[in-house]
Amino acid sequence: MKKSDPYSIDFAALRTLRAVYECRSFSLAAERLDLGQSTISYTIDRLRTVFGDPLFVRQGSGIVATDRCISIVGAAGGMLEEFTGLIEPPVFDPATSTASVSIASNYYERATLLPLLLKTLRQKAPGIHLNMVQSLTEGEQSLRRGDSDILLSPMTIKESGFFKRSLFTDHYVCIMCKQNPLASQTMTEQRYVNANHALVTYGDNWRSFYLGELEGKGLELNRSISIPSPADIGMLLAGTDMISTVPSRIADKLSGDIISVACPFPAPFNLDMYWTSRTHESAMLVWLRKQIARNAAELASQQQISI
Repeated sequence: MKKSDPYSIDFAALRTLRAVYECRSFSLAAERLDLGQSTISYTIDRLRTVFGDPLFVRQGSGIVATDRCISIVGAAGGMLEEFTGLIEPPVFDPATSTASVSIASNYYERATLLPLLLKTLRQKAPGIHLNMVQSLTEGEQSLRRGDSDILLSPMTIKESGFFKRSLFTDHYVCIMCKQNPLASQTMTEQRYVNANHALVTYGDNWRSFYLGELEGKGLELNRSISIPSPADIGMLLAGTDMISTVPSRIADKLSGDIISVACPFPAPFNLDMYWTSRTHESAMLVWLRKQIARNAAELASQQQISI
C-alpha cells in the first residue's frame, strides 16, 4: 500500500479515525460526527494511504481494527485531548456560559442528585443545558465513546483511563404500607424472605447489591411483581401486604402511608462520579464536577441530621 505525505493529516481526520474505532461502524461514526458516510469513507481511505495499513477489516457483519489502527488511535487520543484543552476558553464564567453537558445516570442518581444540581445551575449558570443520558449498565462505554461527559453510578469501573470521585454512601431498606402486618415486627431474614416482594429490577442487566448478599446465603425472594423503576413503588405498595427493597435515599422521598424499616441485607454501596482525560482539564467541567460534589456533600449532611 503506497504511502502519501503524513503531514497532510489533520486533527479532524484523527477524530474521524477514533470515532470509527469506538463505534465500530462507519455509519454510526457519521451520525456521531454529523457527517456524511461518504466523508467518513474518504477520510479513512486517506488515512489508510498515509499509514500504509488497512486500519479496519471486515469480520462477519461488522468491522474490526487492525493492531496498527489500535496503536494509532491510542496515540492520537492523547493529542486530540490536548488540542481540545488548548481550544477551551482559559477562564470559565458560569453566569454567561451557554455550554451543553451530557451526564449519564439512572433513576437513582436523578432522584437524589439532580434536584440540587438543577437548583445550583439555575442560580449560578442558567445558560448551561444539561442532557441527561440513560446509562443502564453501559455508562463506562458511554464515557469512552464521548457520548457523555460525566457518569454518575454505583457501579465500579476497574479499567484504567477514568477519573473518579466518590460522592456519598447509601444502603438498602425495606418499605411497605403502614397497615402491613410486618410494619410492627422486626424484619428478620426469615420474615424478609417469606414476604411478598415488589422487586425493582431497574431494567437491563443491573442487579441490586442486596440480591448478591441474598444469593451468597442461598436465599431467594418470593416475587409478587417485578418493575423496572421505583418511581411508582409507593402507589403499588399502598393497601397491600407487599414489601420492597430500595436505597434509603429513595425511601426518604416516599410519603403517605409508606414507611421504611431496616433491611436484613443492607448491602452498603458508594455513588461515584467518573470522567475521562477528554474532559479532565475542561474549565467548565471542572467547575461542574465541583458543584456536583458540593451537592452530594450537602445531601450526605442532610441525611446525617435527619438520623
